[in-house]
Amino acid sequence: MRGILGAVVVIWLVIGVVAAIQRGYFGDDQEVSCATAGTTAVTVLAGPLNYVGANPKVDCEVPQPSS
Repeated sequence: MRGILGAVVVIWLVIGVVAAIQRGYFGDDQEVSCATAGTTAVTVLAGPLNYVGANPKVDCEVPQPSS
């Protein structure tokens, strides 16, 4: 049973990575920020849900240090 569950999780994540690649989240022209990293991670975790209409986005801001 553990083997089947493990295979399902791996397939789920592979589908999520494919969706992120198709959306261009791993391209060289992507700006590296909290929002892009979060959106990429959530897209991978959403897996097959990306193909049934899910379009997860993360909006975050990192506080700037005080001067």
